[in-house]
Amino acid sequence: MNQDERLLAEIREANLSYLILAQRLLRADRVQALYRLGISEEVASLVETLSPTQMIRVASGNVLMCRFRFDEEMVWSLLADHGAQRSCGETGNASRLHASILMAARRAEAV
Repeated sequence: MNQDERLLAEIREANLSYLILAQRLLRADRVQALYRLGISEEVASLVETLSPTQMIRVASGNVLMCRFRFDEEMVWSLLADHGAQRSCGETGNASRLHASILMAARRAEAV
C-alpha cells in the first residue's frame, strides 16, 4: 500500500469515527452535540438517522467530513497557550476558557 492509499484509508477511517461519534453525541445530548459538532439541526437529524451501511458509504469518500471550526490565530494561540507566561502553578485553563467563549459566540452568531 503506497502513501496515497494509506492517507485515503486514514481519511475514510477518520470519517467513520466522526460519524459514529456524532451519532453517539446526538443520542446522548442533542443540544450539547449541536454545539460541540458545530452542525445545524437539519444535518443533525440526517446524521442521527444514518444506518451503519449508510455511514460506511458516506465515510468512504476521499474528503474529510470534519473540519476546523475556527480559523483565527488568536483562538489557536489561546488553545495552544502560545506566548502564555504563567506564574507558578497556573494552568492554561483560563486561556482555554477564553477560547471556548469565543467559539461559543461564533456559534451563536451563526445561528
